[in-house]
Amino acid sequence: MPVFRSALLRFADDGTALYDADGLLAVGPDTQGRQRVLAAGAWSDLAPRFGCGPVEHLPGRIIAPGFVDMHIHFPQTDVIGSPADGLLPWLENYTFPHEKRFAAPEYSAQVAQFFVAELLRNGVTTALAFATSHPASVEALFREAQRHQMRLITGKVLQDRHSPDGVRDDTAQSLIDTEALIRRWHGVDRLGYAITPRFAPTSTPAQLRGAGELAARYPDVWIQSHVAENLDEIRWARELFPASRSYLSVYGDFGLLRERAVYAHCIHLDELDRALLRDTGAVAAVSPTSNLFLGSGFFDYAEADRVGMRYGLASDVGGGTSFSPFHTMLAAYCVGRATVEGLQGKRGLSLSPQHLWWQHTAGAARALGLAGVVGNLQPGCEADFVVLNPQATPLLARRTAQAGSLDELLFAMIVLGDDRLVEKTVISQAKYGSCAG
Repeated sequence: MPVFRSALLRFADDGTALYDADGLLAVGPDTQGRQRVLAAGAWSDLAPRFGCGPVEHLPGRIIAPGFVDMHIHFPQTDVIGSPADGLLPWLENYTFPHEKRFAAPEYSAQVAQFFVAELLRNGVTTALAFATSHPASVEALFREAQRHQMRLITGKVLQDRHSPDGVRDDTAQSLIDTEALIRRWHGVDRLGYAITPRFAPTSTPAQLRGAGELAARYPDVWIQSHVAENLDEIRWARELFPASRSYLSVYGDFGLLRERAVYAHCIHLDELDRALLRDTGAVAAVSPTSNLFLGSGFFDYAEADRVGMRYGLASDVGGGTSFSPFHTMLAAYCVGRATVEGLQGKRGLSLSPQHLWWQHTAGAARALGLAGVVGNLQPGCEADFVVLNPQATPLLARRTAQAGSLDELLFAMIVLGDDRLVEKTVISQAKYGSCAG
């Protein structure tokens, strides 16, 4: 039974951070041989029961839950940092041309290997990812995640219109391929399938209807797509689906709003849209670095909280500019300030460091329907965690040494942290060990 002694961060059910400066984390196998948290808390409380055997002592380090990325594009790994005038030109000039290459299994496998390694290097242990319209891309990503025993959800992109040759799929075949992939991969090890319309404008009504039928037939799979990211995109969706009340309602009209449905961005929503997300159980994946980079707009945290819709944080690589959860959390803080203060004439909103961290761990897990499974280090959770070194850089060491509270410590790491802060990433697997470090 592996036992660790270090500072320990985890979360209560209400999202409050729980922190032990001298903590103990004990993990052990379940009936499937998967490592789960047996105990987590203060060393003084738990050592009499769990500290008698071998203990890995990590002085000066913090053990924290592995990060959960709610929206990321695996085939856009090599598109990150490409300049464009906005979302639609960026797709046309960079994304679609590059995604054509994923028809080749060898290329898909090579990018999948780099992509998973980069996630783990940055402390991301659970991800909901887009593949491409090519089944080979899905197979490659699932195989690589399975090799690392990583919890990963992905799916074949559905896009049967308004897409160039090489990424546009056939309506009937796309649905056949989707169902075959669900049957092959969903629920295998720590893998899950997501029915994945790229976004409403690139799917015909027939394809969306078929996706909705699959969602009803397989209620435990996920759904993922994009909505209300860009004003030009919204106008386009309204032209294509004039009978729907809103862009978001298009998905509802085809049976694609339910629990385990994740919609990226959700920037330009009205109150009825937010209520629709809340009432159907669908959730938002907030992608602040992408929204800033593409000039799409800012997610309104205050209105989301007021209405009671659920959300979590996401990198959205390659529109997003970093795999690092620390960069994403910092961008979310800045967006929270700008959304209400600079653009709407309201008093500034300061997202607390604890809430930002929760959005990228336990809160994101809850939004995905995985509360109590990942994103936390409470007893029973799968033992995915990161070992953080607050002295990773000279400036970070200087600032964290002066932190007078947990909020100051967490915020210093959010503002100054990057991949160097993640000393080791550990995932729950039959044979305990580190995946990156």
